[in-house]
Amino acid sequence: MPAPERIPAGSVSADPVTLLTRGELTVRGRIREASNAVLYCTVSYQGEEAACVYKPVRGERPLWDFPDGTLAAREVAAYEVSRAIARDGWDLVPPTVWRDGPYGEGMCQLWIEAEDGTELLALVDGDEPGEGWKAIGFAQVDEDRTALLVHADDVRLRRLSVLDAVINNGDRKGGHLLTAEGRLHGIDHGVTFNAEDKLRTLLWGWAGEPLPEEALEALRALRDALKEGADLAERLAALITPAELDATRARVAALLSSGRHPEPGGDWPAIPWPPV
Repeated sequence: MPAPERIPAGSVSADPVTLLTRGELTVRGRIREASNAVLYCTVSYQGEEAACVYKPVRGERPLWDFPDGTLAAREVAAYEVSRAIARDGWDLVPPTVWRDGPYGEGMCQLWIEAEDGTELLALVDGDEPGEGWKAIGFAQVDEDRTALLVHADDVRLRRLSVLDAVINNGDRKGGHLLTAEGRLHGIDHGVTFNAEDKLRTLLWGWAGEPLPEEALEALRALRDALKEGADLAERLAALITPAELDATRARVAALLSSGRHPEPGGDWPAIPWPPV
């Protein structure tokens, strides 16, 4: 069934994690565009109500390169990593929890009502991106036109590109970038944390450039938070495999060692398709 009219966006005064975890979950409709089962819901707890997305494990389609039934847990893991550095604009993933629901266990994420008017991606003619933009690559628009795909030279996108490098995001598309009240939110993190290099993203504009100091600070904080026995490490151990947790630590260490944004490798498509 189609999703009904959206619940008006509003601030959640209570702790959103508590609301998502303990609240009563009511399915309002299904988002048909998604490849897996994505249910639009409301969650209510102690007089507060919010819109959310519920992705039950039983609605996941198998993937050749990820274990079956693990995508929802990876979404929660992405939030846990983001939450560990959630300061000064680094809280980039909406609150996401693991819980039981009407169709079994899965992830539940606070709904973000995206605003119009913030241009983060564009197609431009010519070989240069222009001021305020970063080049991604050339795209075949139609039979007679090739255009340069660009993204905004935006500090929020740059932070997200660092987070994606840490969690090894294999599907950072334009449609997964939402802005609301001046903040950037990244969604759809099911294909993350693979032990093999799977980074596939539209945010290659800073590839090879030195990481800014704020990114290095966030990475150092993550390095400490991922140490054996630390809270984040314990939470991730319940969501991803030991090999994937070790690979996450290795990616953080590699970024700190190089001090630079990663560059595309040659063994895996660098840009997701379709890009939006």
